Amino acid sequence: MCSRVIICLLRNDLRLHDNQVLHWAHSNADHIIPLYCFDPRHYVGTHYYNFPKTGPHRLKFLLESVQDLRNILKAKGSNLLLRKGKPEDVLEDLVKQLGSVSAVALQEEATKEESDVENAVKQVCVRHGVKYQTFWGSTLYHKEDLPFRHVSSLPDVYTQFRKAVETQGKVRPTFQMPEKLKPLPDGLEEGKVPTYEEFDQEDPLTDPRTAFPCSGGETQALQRLHHYFWDTNLVSSYKDTRNGLIGLDYSTKFAPWLALGCVSPRFIYEQIKKYEQERTANQSTYWVIFELLWRDYFRFVALKYGRRIFFLRGLQDKDVPWKKDPALFDAWKEGRTGVPFVDANMRELAMTGFMSNRGRQNVASFLTKDLGMDWRMGAEWFEYLLVDYDVCSNYGNWLYSAGVGNDPRENRKFNMIKQGLDYDGNGEYIRLWVPELQDIKGGDVHTPWALSNAALAHANVSLGETYPFPIVMAPEWSRHINQKSASGATHGRRGKGPSYTPKQHKNKGIDFYFSRNKNV
Repeated sequence: MCSRVIICLLRNDLRLHDNQVLHWAHSNADHIIPLYCFDPRHYVGTHYYNFPKTGPHRLKFLLESVQDLRNILKAKGSNLLLRKGKPEDVLEDLVKQLGSVSAVALQEEATKEESDVENAVKQVCVRHGVKYQTFWGSTLYHKEDLPFRHVSSLPDVYTQFRKAVETQGKVRPTFQMPEKLKPLPDGLEEGKVPTYEEFDQEDPLTDPRTAFPCSGGETQALQRLHHYFWDTNLVSSYKDTRNGLIGLDYSTKFAPWLALGCVSPRFIYEQIKKYEQERTANQSTYWVIFELLWRDYFRFVALKYGRRIFFLRGLQDKDVPWKKDPALFDAWKEGRTGVPFVDANMRELAMTGFMSNRGRQNVASFLTKDLGMDWRMGAEWFEYLLVDYDVCSNYGNWLYSAGVGNDPRENRKFNMIKQGLDYDGNGEYIRLWVPELQDIKGGDVHTPWALSNAALAHANVSLGETYPFPIVMAPEWSRHINQKSASGATHGRRGKGPSYTPKQHKNKGIDFYFSRNKNV
């Protein structure tokens, strides 16, 4: 009798715990072959603007995650085969090499490029008489458990979705994995973890200022969860700290591991429920679930709307006269807009592959609402750089920010100066990432153009030379600068500059969850 061999094609499910693909294969095979393919289509240019699709920070996290999963599987009596090539081509070669394969199993994804791979893999299976088995495992709530008749009935407003799943849905339990996995067949080369040079990239240096100094992989993901929940109780104050900007512990930082499937959202949910039973349940513990639900929502939105999540007119089919000015975009992406809060965030992203949630909201609003630029330029730039890039969350959030996605409010726009003062009142974050402004004290660092020439000279700043003038002036900014000048203080600091109106300086220069105010 022939032994049963199942190939497990792993993609964005790089973990052992709660992995239905591996669980099913272990129960239905004599030999299982966990396989990861470095698909060359992931290392070309983005669709519209041809930015590199996978940048150095994303690549580093991926390579670490793959190596970690190999180590984990080896400890369980298995291994992770690594190949460079299109998954459908690699699988066809493996099926021919092995002679007999019972099934190919993989996790189903939500967007077109990933679905195209699934269809191509299915065709390989059909040609060779191999069973094709897929599972849904990337969300907290299973798509078959949603309280809607069909994904086409998904509400277009998050709150309606959240209330429905919280009252009518149920999170499935995690899969309990075996102590030992079924072994690989004999005679297979495991394949090496590729080098950066093979992708024409260099190993990015870790910037000591980074808010995410962590490595990829399931091991670090579970360590981080244990630290954030059980070692420090940080989860119990998450709602109060989540809008931070500096350091590792102001937020969970689970997103990079979730993006590659190094940690299961259901496992996070189980740990939260356990924490609430054993220690405390409050708004902060709930808020972690609230944000996991946002992640779910954007994935189901991608299922509902398909390729429209990538279209310029968005989900609302809205005609907006977006600009595509290369000089404006370069100033934004390089952190030299002359608006310090934007520049600090964009420089952090470029140097580390990470940016806070608060920062992302602001730089997206600035690009789309203050500069009026094509939102897809920002989405593809994030795709290139973000260590936690997730196609559904990335495009869902950019559509939202641009006002062409799941947002019931019209003309929502962030006020860069108010936001900077609210969340970086003393300017510490600005001075961390925009060192040319480090001698400007307190909150004045958010508006260097509003300072007197003497104050600028004292801080060794020369606008237009050492730091640019703002490339755009929004009229709502003046309220906060004028208030500072009139009162002599902002957030407890003395105002030094003259009152400001948008026309005072000509342009000489060439960055999930929103407030209910239009200008926040």
